[in-house]
Amino acid sequence: FPGYVMLEVTDGKLTDDIVQHISNITNVMHFLTDGKGSKGNIISLRKSEVNKMLGRVDEMNDQGATMSEPFIVGETIKIIEGPFNDFNGVIEEVNDEKKKLKVTVKIFGRSTPVELNYMQVEKLS
Repeated sequence: FPGYVMLEVTDGKLTDDIVQHISNITNVMHFLTDGKGSKGNIISLRKSEVNKMLGRVDEMNDQGATMSEPFIVGETIKIIEGPFNDFNGVIEEVNDEKKKLKVTVKIFGRSTPVELNYMQVEKLS
């Protein structure tokens, strides 16, 4: 999934050693956590969520994401796919070539930037 590293841990435990190793990879910024401080607990995705995300990428590549109305910087959107499903956010950047948006989402009172593809969001009316 563009912009994400997904791990399948066979024994169900993500050890500190694995977390440290992944953190040292170039351009890895942070893990999806429960937001309890800078060392929050890492959140696991359900298998169905991962399959949905991976399937959506294939669908987008096969069909191409087409839009009748362009996204506009400053516009508020609703996230409809992925870990931030049902969150609202404000568009900060639009990349029409890659069909991606940089969106700021409020999570636990903090503004958090996320990168999303066009198929993960819908315009609010």
